[in-house]
Amino acid sequence: MTMQGPRVQQQPNGTIRQSQVVTTFGPGSMVDLVNDAVLVGGLDFWSYDKDFKPPYISEPRLRESLVERFRRLGRELSQDHPFRAPPIGNEREPSRKAGILALEFPQWFVCQNPSCRALLRKDGLDLKSQRYWHQCTRDRKAECVPVRFVSACRRGHIHEFRWIEFVHEVQEVPRCAAPSLRFDEGPSGDFSEIVVSCESCGSRAKLSQVLGGLKLPCRGERPWLGPEGREECEEDSRLLVRTASNSYFPQVVSALSIPDPARDVEERIRSVLDVLKDATVEDLAFFRKKIEKVRVALEGTPDDVVLTVVHALKEGRPVTSGPLRTAEFKQFVSAKPEVPGDQPKGREDFFAREAKVKHGLPKGVARVVLAHKLREVVVQIGFTRIEPVSADLQGEYDLDVKTAALGLTTNWLPASELRGEGVFVQLDEQAVREWEERDAVKARADELRAGYEEWARSADAPPPFPGVRFYLLHSLSHLLISAISLECGYAASALRERIYCGPSAKDPTPMAAILLSTGSPGTEGTLGGLVEQGRRLREHLRRAWDLGRLCSNDPVCSSHSPHEDHAERHLEGAACHGCLFVAECSCERFNRYLDRALVVPSLGHRKELAFFGERP
Repeated sequence: MTMQGPRVQQQPNGTIRQSQVVTTFGPGSMVDLVNDAVLVGGLDFWSYDKDFKPPYISEPRLRESLVERFRRLGRELSQDHPFRAPPIGNEREPSRKAGILALEFPQWFVCQNPSCRALLRKDGLDLKSQRYWHQCTRDRKAECVPVRFVSACRRGHIHEFRWIEFVHEVQEVPRCAAPSLRFDEGPSGDFSEIVVSCESCGSRAKLSQVLGGLKLPCRGERPWLGPEGREECEEDSRLLVRTASNSYFPQVVSALSIPDPARDVEERIRSVLDVLKDATVEDLAFFRKKIEKVRVALEGTPDDVVLTVVHALKEGRPVTSGPLRTAEFKQFVSAKPEVPGDQPKGREDFFAREAKVKHGLPKGVARVVLAHKLREVVVQIGFTRIEPVSADLQGEYDLDVKTAALGLTTNWLPASELRGEGVFVQLDEQAVREWEERDAVKARADELRAGYEEWARSADAPPPFPGVRFYLLHSLSHLLISAISLECGYAASALRERIYCGPSAKDPTPMAAILLSTGSPGTEGTLGGLVEQGRRLREHLRRAWDLGRLCSNDPVCSSHSPHEDHAERHLEGAACHGCLFVAECSCERFNRYLDRALVVPSLGHRKELAFFGERP
């Protein structure tokens, strides 16, 4: 990362791992360095060494899904190479030709001299030893640090907080000719004690007034995109702490690299498309019989599938095995049983086998699949601030929702690939349906939906209610992460969930499964410890049952209702940091949509509400 400013430096100002640039510290995010605060530049300001080809990442299923959806919105992505890994810099021999430019942001600083506390722009400061200094008096200088507040809106726009206007015009005080601002945080540093004053005219205002209904229009500024990034915005801007968790919500879409039967069919039909482009069902029978090339290409492929693929190719539409997660689910449930000596060959991206679980499968579990090799491609398509935008059950985002762009002139997206291992657990579909029909479950589903609707009334573009089945799978996933991490050799924060829940709006396939995986960018990321734990699912499920049975915050936790909750925890039932919450890097939904009462019997709830009513 190279900082854009008045000085030219040979050494980069900071480093970030490639995988973090696609998630936590992507374009438009704010990063605290040792001496500065910066805003990560957009894709137009990413530089790749000309001596090496850009690190393209291939994932056909994800490419076809995103290219088509972007095209419908009038935004073109590259057909050949839509995904690139972030540039790699050389710390020993840094070069401006390889790296990411970053902008100093904010440019308002606060003097650290307790008797001064001046609030001023960096233009009036002295730069020495890579630090900014303020000449408080003739005999004394003090170091300055970036102010910790900025303004932002839900669409991702961000700009400097208008400190001078806030103290004067917004407070209905005439602006003085030479404002001289002071920033006092009080003895405790609490937000309610922060006062901004103008020593020239005596005007002063508490920063807490911004939260008291004072509205400031958004300027539509997107500084990470450069001077031309500004756009119109009708949102109100809000005061935002630079390092707060709601300052950046990346929208990330991922897909597992799985064998795609549809791709093989597509390639075979494409080789004879000139013959089949206007064919009917009757023509296919004739072509199969009379033309050897067609007979070989269509062998084993039904006529209806052939015609569907032909029409898709003629119209330029992608040919896939269905939505992203549905295709992965079908691949897992069709995995072959493991046999001695069956090992992955070469650099296979996907190798999974159905396991023989020690002591048999627990009641309610249909299948356990051990994924010895997994490759996951993660792509960032945008971001928001203030409020996150949730993905649907297929892990995809509604691109019609206005989110912040990553670049102005680029036709590609930042991506990273993770290689690792995982355990796939499928619940028995018939058992799940019988559980969903119980009166206690229906009553709890109504209660959870009521809480969701209260939250949705104040949310920006809320997703559809995921349903009680999703609450069950998500809660079970968190309990298993906590249980398995005790013995698998990985920390709980290194395990990640992937939830397969259906039917959904995009696909009618019934799904009830979870994938717990781990992986590392740039390496194979497998130690075998997680896969081996899948063979002992009954033991881990028993431990998870014990963990969820009683929470240290019971009965407060177990009796929590999301409906009309004064704490505004509308998206979870019996769930808290003492039982279900895990590291956010492990969870797909920011620790939302959780309720352990649906998984195991909990204090104050009927036993029939739990899917695993008895200890496995």
